[in-house]
Amino acid sequence: MSTTELNDPPTSPLPAVRSTPAAASRATGAPRASLGSRSSLRGPALGLVVVFITQLMLVVDASIVNVALPDIQNELHFSPTDLSWVVTAYALAFGGLILLSGKIGSIVGARLALMVGVGLFIVASALGGFAPTPEILVAARILQGVGAAIAAPSTLVLLVANTTEGANRARAMSLFVLAAGSGGAIGLILGGILTTSFGWEWVMFVNVPIGILIIVGAALFLTETERVPAKLDLGGAAVSTIGMVALVYAFTRAASHGWSDAQSIASFVIAAASLVGLVFIERRHSSPVVQLHFFSRMRTAAPLLGMLLVPAGMFGFFYFVTLFTQKVLGFDPLGTGLALLPFVGAMLITNELAPRYLLPRVGEKVVGVIGLSGMVVGLVWLGQMSASSTFLSGILGPAIVLGISGGLTFAPLTSIAMAQAPSTEVSAASSLVQGMQQLGGSVGVAVLTTVFISVTATSGEAHGISTSLLLGAAFPAAALVLFAIWGRRIPATDGASSGAAGPVGMH
Repeated sequence: MSTTELNDPPTSPLPAVRSTPAAASRATGAPRASLGSRSSLRGPALGLVVVFITQLMLVVDASIVNVALPDIQNELHFSPTDLSWVVTAYALAFGGLILLSGKIGSIVGARLALMVGVGLFIVASALGGFAPTPEILVAARILQGVGAAIAAPSTLVLLVANTTEGANRARAMSLFVLAAGSGGAIGLILGGILTTSFGWEWVMFVNVPIGILIIVGAALFLTETERVPAKLDLGGAAVSTIGMVALVYAFTRAASHGWSDAQSIASFVIAAASLVGLVFIERRHSSPVVQLHFFSRMRTAAPLLGMLLVPAGMFGFFYFVTLFTQKVLGFDPLGTGLALLPFVGAMLITNELAPRYLLPRVGEKVVGVIGLSGMVVGLVWLGQMSASSTFLSGILGPAIVLGISGGLTFAPLTSIAMAQAPSTEVSAASSLVQGMQQLGGSVGVAVLTTVFISVTATSGEAHGISTSLLLGAAFPAAALVLFAIWGRRIPATDGASSGAAGPVGMH
């Protein structure tokens, strides 16, 4: 493997970009002959700032509401079961539509898709801030997810279209990945500041001025990509989204109504039928939203399943630690945000250092095993909390371990998942990785909320939270087993032979 490959960090949750112009064009739909031709006149640096802020805003919004959840529950009278939908509704819409929206961007142009997606995101954010009922807030979160799904695939495309090959693109990719990897943690802190200072509504309202600046900046400083005609797989997108919503609803419903509840059973049946229907539709579509062959071999299926399992555990950490700090320890939203600073700092440092120093020296297999093992240890450690725990005794140590583990985990998982994709399907693999992350987070929160409700009813809230976190360790533990199995089977990729600064391969 070449040194160039190892210095282009393909960290979470986005893929590395193969650096040849032809490959970049095929993978992203970016213009080949005119990369940067207009942006050089309009200010390429400002254009990249627009891309970074867009990605950061979309990732931040997946977590910014977490610290506001107790205030939202009290003011809008959410039930404990329904409260999880404030988190999962966004992730479901985001993950369910991102596969389809990537193709929409290639048809209409990436810049236009980004502007339309951010515009819808702004409207949904304003609606959510003014929401008078739980139903309207959840609907607003769904619309936010739709807007994010439309905009998100265009960010990487526009980064390639507005940079030149080589060091310029590598530096831009490094900053882009840092924004993507740190956005969830930043959202927790920002949510605490806004909720304490202005009220929970501002975790929604804050997106409006930022989104307006993004749209104006995109119009002024970003180069549009060439449009590529394609046939949309509306059936596949619809069936996959219905299946995900039905699955999460089934777990959520079962938490409050029991596993024998008719609606819960019906939702599980719909989810299973949707999966069968998705396979049937995708096998016959010329341009499917889900490339089924990614799941037909261990070397491609296992990394994607890992990207499903890891966020399931991490979303559970964000959700339940937020509840514990506010409902058990009595922290206000700002205190909760500040309590998560050790996690944020550990993840930022590790996310920056791992691709530069650890991956080149020991490889993805060793780093991945350490990261996933640390994630299991951190969640099991958190699961020991009780009503008498303090921040220092119950949260600080596990939060640091989880921050370090998160920084070590996403880099090898993402690079392996992307390295197994054919060069002509890098864009499809990128969308699928992001979709699996959002689905994993939604299912994880739904499953653990079921556990939380059941245990809380008999043993109290503190025990319900600690039990949910303890069981949440099963998700990264399963990913660790998969990692151990597939890591032995994947051969090293020879990026040096091709001269591409592509995804990091297995050593």
